[in-house]
Amino acid sequence: MSSIENKELTAIPHQCEGLSSQDEKPILTILYQDEYLVAVDKPAGLFVHRSFMDKEEIYFAVQLVRDQIGQYVYPVHRLDRPTSGVLLFALTKEVAQQLSDAFANKAQALALEQSKDRESDELLMTKTYYALIRGHLIVKEEQGIIIDEGVIDHPLKEKLDKLGDKFVSQKKEAQQAKSYYRVIKQATLPVAVGKYDSVRYSLVQLTPVTGRRHQLRRHLAHLRHPIIGDINYGDNKQNPFFIEHFGFKRLMLIAKSLQFMHPITGKEINIEVDFDEQWQSVFKLLNWQL
Repeated sequence: MSSIENKELTAIPHQCEGLSSQDEKPILTILYQDEYLVAVDKPAGLFVHRSFMDKEEIYFAVQLVRDQIGQYVYPVHRLDRPTSGVLLFALTKEVAQQLSDAFANKAQALALEQSKDRESDELLMTKTYYALIRGHLIVKEEQGIIIDEGVIDHPLKEKLDKLGDKFVSQKKEAQQAKSYYRVIKQATLPVAVGKYDSVRYSLVQLTPVTGRRHQLRRHLAHLRHPIIGDINYGDNKQNPFFIEHFGFKRLMLIAKSLQFMHPITGKEINIEVDFDEQWQSVFKLLNWQL
């Protein structure tokens, strides 16, 4: 529980920043590496592995990391192409299986959760994301104390790819899905967009308990606070405004940190990535100090 900064700002002047060239082979920042694991900072726009979604794409995180460290790597989780942040790989199939099991066990832990208190387990992975969302996510005040956090407990139907999942049953029931959130910052721009006379943003910290496809993006859209830059579940008026006034186009969702017990040493590992230059430019224009 904490006080949230809510600033009303003057209109942001048009700004244009060039995106990184896709012609040169990217070099990924290595965040963590030992003889069993390697974690990198995946930039927005990069596939984790080869995908039918873009047959012309020539660079993928799996190949880039393999080439950088000189050995095969095995992804143990995935980030959507437009999501940036911490991406973890195992260096052997055995370790990959253990870590994949750890991710799967998060779903099992859901049944043990009776409140917002999060019980830990040595196998559990804690993934923390940050997102810039449309609007001011409701903050409550109880007995003089501001409540800036909550839980989204909303089942989601399985999200299928148009091609890759064409043989998967369309009749499955919605699966339980749960995400925690905490509001970090809020801001208002006195600029009319659509039917609203101002533009409001919230920066939220998100921790998914389950791992449904597009879970955080769909959960926030369910709350009517979609993530800025989300072309699947977002706002078709706010997204163009953001591009025009902030000068770039991307999904404003970052996998900020990953915390887990090392499958071999048993030590707690906490891997974190910094906000990149585009995120920092948004914070600057919104007068947010983080």
